[in-house]
Amino acid sequence: MHVLFLLALTLIRVIPLEGETCHVQGIAVDGQRLWVTSVDRTARKGWLFEYERETGKRVRAVEVQQGEMYHPGGFDQDEESLWIPVAEYRPGGRTMIQRRSKETLELMASFEAADHLGALAALPEGLLAVNWDARQFQLYSRDGKLLWARRNPHGVRYQDMKGHYGSIAAAGLLGRGEAARSVVVWLDPGTLMLLEREMPGRTDRGVPYTNEGMDVRDGLLYLLPEDAPSRLFVFRTGL
Repeated sequence: MHVLFLLALTLIRVIPLEGETCHVQGIAVDGQRLWVTSVDRTARKGWLFEYERETGKRVRAVEVQQGEMYHPGGFDQDEESLWIPVAEYRPGGRTMIQRRSKETLELMASFEAADHLGALAALPEGLLAVNWDARQFQLYSRDGKLLWARRNPHGVRYQDMKGHYGSIAAAGLLGRGEAARSVVVWLDPGTLMLLEREMPGRTDRGVPYTNEGMDVRDGLLYLLPEDAPSRLFVFRTGL
């Protein structure tokens, strides 16, 4: 039997990010580093930015687009790599899942998926992704084999996901437009059932906190909801 717990969130820091960030997508945190994916829709370019986590200073930037696939999404990491879906900007479009070095940001490997994948989590059993509007979960092996696909049972349009501590942390939106609500959840990786949930509201600019990037590390929840000027919001989870 699964028990649903509510997370207790407390906002402890707001960190402005340096420079033009275009339309932010996913984030990943590791020690003193913060990585951000972003899409420049006008130039049809995808970006991977690296920042100093404590200061918001930009350290590096690389382009990640491949032809018509220029929309990087929510992404995850393992010990040495960043796993980033870079998709065509349309429902059902192709996606190139890139493995990039955390040390150099260089492309290490990639494979193509035949659907628009907007976010993924790196799990021991493979890469768990969601497609456009998170209508479906899809599990891929790290060499690109589709292992299974399941309907999203929650109705949440997940924007970013992480495989942490034996569970899946995911953040996204319920509803659309002015009625959209922020949702942060923990999911059972085997059944996709909800384990914990919080609805943190909106920033002082009126943007849902879970509009885009999310990561969870060492009892802290990191959210990057806003385009430029972008701000990283850091919450204590109470877990």
